Amino acid sequence: MFDMLQEYKVYLKDKLCVSKSTYDAYVRDVSSFLSYVDISVSHDIRDVRENDLEGFKKALEKCGKSPATVNRSFASVKSFYRFLRVAGIASYDPTEKFHAVKQEKKLPTILSGKEVDKLLKIPDVNTPKGCRDKAMLELLYATGMRVSELIDLNLDDIQINRSVVSCRSGNVIRSIPIYSAAKNAVRDYLLRVYPYYSQNDNNALFINMNGTRLTRQGFWKIVKQYADELGLKVEITPHTLRHSFAAHLIENGASVEDVKEMLGHADIASTQIYAQIVNNRFKDTYNRCHPRAKSV
Repeated sequence: MFDMLQEYKVYLKDKLCVSKSTYDAYVRDVSSFLSYVDISVSHDIRDVRENDLEGFKKALEKCGKSPATVNRSFASVKSFYRFLRVAGIASYDPTEKFHAVKQEKKLPTILSGKEVDKLLKIPDVNTPKGCRDKAMLELLYATGMRVSELIDLNLDDIQINRSVVSCRSGNVIRSIPIYSAAKNAVRDYLLRVYPYYSQNDNNALFINMNGTRLTRQGFWKIVKQYADELGLKVEITPHTLRHSFAAHLIENGASVEDVKEMLGHADIASTQIYAQIVNNRFKDTYNRCHPRAKSV
């Protein structure tokens, strides 16, 4: 099984060209599945059937995994079996009949424009860390990119003079404009902080105070720190700024199609959720504020 996992890793990188975060998640999920098959089922991966998958699902649920996590794990296992069939290792795919676990659909958390402004003002730009953090948060809200895309940016991906950043997701590259405040924050970071901390062989745009590329976990801690200082009752994650970016654009007249391209969504249905949020917000405002709507 170890050899199959190594071949699958190559398949993810060279054939599917998935992002680092997707690669890490798929490898982690498939490794967990293979361990379950080896320990609990004790037979060849080619002999796994639907009842074995049901046992794996129950094992995940017993460990307290959420429906979303269970579904993501099975998406990884489905990908693994596609690889096995393409490679001629297995002819049967037990995941074809697997049904996703039902989960409650929650609308993403959206910050108001004022809340975003307050969040972006928290970093102390007079310190190296604060200057860097300000640049990252401004760029995240300016572009709506994913956290993995932000930390994967290299120096040549940002074109300050053209106010454009090139964002990579797998083998797809999209160019996103950035507003002046974000551009100035990144320029300030590159002039005042980057030269003093970057290592000579490092091409990463955003680095930690040791001079190496900032990690996904490191950035999550940064956002949590500032979110705690902001003191909102809702949970704020790096993805909250991506959600807010999309909703605010649509709220101010951008088309769903244009926002879809900027977000890098493959399916427009993923983008339409933000139009739903905006419509719900307008409806709530109408019901609260229109004198005839408030009357009984």
